[in-house]
Amino acid sequence: MTLITDPAFNGPGTPEKPSAALNTPTLEIDLAARVVALSTVDGAADEITEDATLEPITLGTRVANLIGITVPFAGLIVAIAMLWGWGFSWIHGVLLASLYLVTALGITVGYHRYFTHKSFETPRWMQAIFAILGGMAFEGAVLTWVANHRLHHQHSDRPGDPHSPHEHGEGVMGVVKGFWHAHIGWIFRATDPGNMAKYVPDLAKDRMLRTIGSLWSVWAIAGLILPAVIAGLVTGTWSGAFLGFLWGGLVRVFLVHHVTWSVNSVCHIWGSRPFRSADESRNNPIFGLLAMGEGWHNNHHAFPASARHGLRWWEFDISYWTIRAMKLVGLAWDVNVPSQKRMMAKMA
Repeated sequence: MTLITDPAFNGPGTPEKPSAALNTPTLEIDLAARVVALSTVDGAADEITEDATLEPITLGTRVANLIGITVPFAGLIVAIAMLWGWGFSWIHGVLLASLYLVTALGITVGYHRYFTHKSFETPRWMQAIFAILGGMAFEGAVLTWVANHRLHHQHSDRPGDPHSPHEHGEGVMGVVKGFWHAHIGWIFRATDPGNMAKYVPDLAKDRMLRTIGSLWSVWAIAGLILPAVIAGLVTGTWSGAFLGFLWGGLVRVFLVHHVTWSVNSVCHIWGSRPFRSADESRNNPIFGLLAMGEGWHNNHHAFPASARHGLRWWEFDISYWTIRAMKLVGLAWDVNVPSQKRMMAKMA
């Protein structure tokens, strides 16, 4: 099988050149290597599914999805308001926000943009930090996460996609099943480890990542204990420590999960599609903000190798800002961003 590499990785005004990972005009690759290539070559996903037709998204699907997403957020806001002063204070708010930020970036910058798509390069010790922070987000081992996401890109909104909200039956029950599956249900479905392993041949060779990934539950538990210790030391009480565990640990994990999974569900139903992509990926500004830039999902599916998902100046993308800041201090290089020419060619 032959794949012609696409050299259009660089930003406006920069000479276009192939990614360092694919620096030959043609590559003879097997299925496993092709899946890895999907994570690094813009437009490769379209190559696989461009002749497929998409089913229209019904109003019922949109409404059910909207209710399922907004009700938990509303409940969290009400809980904070009602508990303020005795069950929630500034220290718990700081722990919730700060640990949400760093563990979410462990997923968005680490698990997603670095390990899955190799959209930039970073030193080994930074790779270790991102792998540990991703584990603290309670989203599993890095190799498993990456394998699932590469599988998603190969079959996006088609049979084989591990978490598409589409094609789950007709009527109200079909809508409910689709939302549940895309948002959380897919996690409980057994996957064949042998089948998934072929999606991460590059990472499977890395002993450090295998070791850190095998200890992901240790990092996850540490992410629960750390806010309890900090809050206990600041307040000097066991009740303060418990509330630190509750808000900086359990509630933070819930929030990271709910926002991350909303990219699977919401961003394949609600939003705009400025670029051509052979699926239902959509840009959603709410999750562009909450999910550290991951909500610009149509941009991402159009240019999967891009480190920047918010491709226009007003598209808030804190994950890309983090990568840019890393680049300024020498902690990131070979940062891939599609050229202006490439973006114009792919406008819907």
